[in-house]
Amino acid sequence: MRVLLRVRPGASRTQVGGLYDGPAGPALVVAVAARAVEGQATKAVLGAVAAAFGVRRSAVTLVRGATSRDKVVDIEGPEPDLRSRLDELLS
Repeated sequence: MRVLLRVRPGASRTQVGGLYDGPAGPALVVAVAARAVEGQATKAVLGAVAAAFGVRRSAVTLVRGATSRDKVVDIEGPEPDLRSRLDELLS
């Protein structure tokens, strides 16, 4: 499943949830404590998304946006389970 993300680096704590209505469409908000330096925030985002969806870290692949706040990831797993979890996180 492909998911749009809006990243907030440098947050006080890491959390996944919320809706960002951006120019590319609705995106899942991912706040991470890591700074946007040398890919640290991107690594933290991929780990946080994997934990939030209950999949292995290797099941989450960055498709686009390595140096951007707007990212696109692919998440491998059972589509109905991932879709229902995404709906929960967006509300």
